[in-house]
Amino acid sequence: MKKEKIYRVFSHLPELTTERLTLRRMMVADTEDMYEYACRTDVTKYLTWYPHPDREYTREYLQYLGNRYAAGMFYDWAVIYEPDCKMVGTCGFTSFNCSADSAEVGYVLNPEYWGKGIATEALTRVLQFGFEQMKLHRIEAKFIQGNDRSRRVMEKVGMTFEGILREAMFIKGSHLNIGVCSILRSEWNQREQKTD
Repeated sequence: MKKEKIYRVFSHLPELTTERLTLRRMMVADTEDMYEYACRTDVTKYLTWYPHPDREYTREYLQYLGNRYAAGMFYDWAVIYEPDCKMVGTCGFTSFNCSADSAEVGYVLNPEYWGKGIATEALTRVLQFGFEQMKLHRIEAKFIQGNDRSRRVMEKVGMTFEGILREAMFIKGSHLNIGVCSILRSEWNQREQKTD
């Protein structure tokens, strides 16, 4: 896969839909919805970033993303839960490895919407986009050890747990163990055939 394709696709981020969700670019208008969960320590406990200190921080972050989208250098969607017309989290690609035709995905969800299958639904749609539109060979996801909820989402979408990378990331002052799950295009195709 060529970098030019990534820039071309993501500089005009396509809108994705599922039964209950719309995945679209993040906008400054999402400030209130994002801040609602991004300010919470229970959300960021297993993430690489700290809670947003105030709404102005969230608004400036979303402004900054507008430039990143325009440059085709940001690959994350806002997750809109249509029954409530509300942004409840994000889901998308965190990085691409062009030479290996692979990518890493990530997601975060407002705790008020945990337990509804929303993360699974959003991640499934992103995987579909990755394999069918981006023609990726492998997609992986990582989680900080202890974040069993996130690992369950990965396994629900068909990812295989590959193991723990010992103290592989330095996050918030500590070297932490990182779990890795992945799915290959051949495995995705097999799952799709079973659901047809």
